[in-house]
Amino acid sequence: QVQLVESGGGLVQSGGSLTLSCVTSGIIFNQYRLAWYRQVPGKQRELVARITSGGSTYYAASMNGRFTISRDNAKNTVYLQMNSPKSDDTATYYCNADRLVAGSRDYWGKGILVTVSS
Repeated sequence: QVQLVESGGGLVQSGGSLTLSCVTSGIIFNQYRLAWYRQVPGKQRELVARITSGGSTYYAASMNGRFTISRDNAKNTVYLQMNSPKSDDTATYYCNADRLVAGSRDYWGKGILVTVSS
């Protein structure tokens, strides 16, 4: 059974910092790309950042260098460090795992709420 479990969310002040974690189980972690998405009510889920199995990273332009994604293959965990968050970063953040293999499905965590106070 595959599980992705997010933690580390909650209330953070604008300009502060917060680190989200996502622990995975049931997948061969080092074969998967890992990503963080976020969603606010009434809007589509959007990609925040992705890290490949080889460690290459991609960030949505709106992150403006404020967020850092990383992975620890020994701990089957992916992280999202959020520096200087803004009120617009308030959202539910989701962890995602997928592989670039035909027919392979992707997996999602249940999400964790991050609220940025001004």
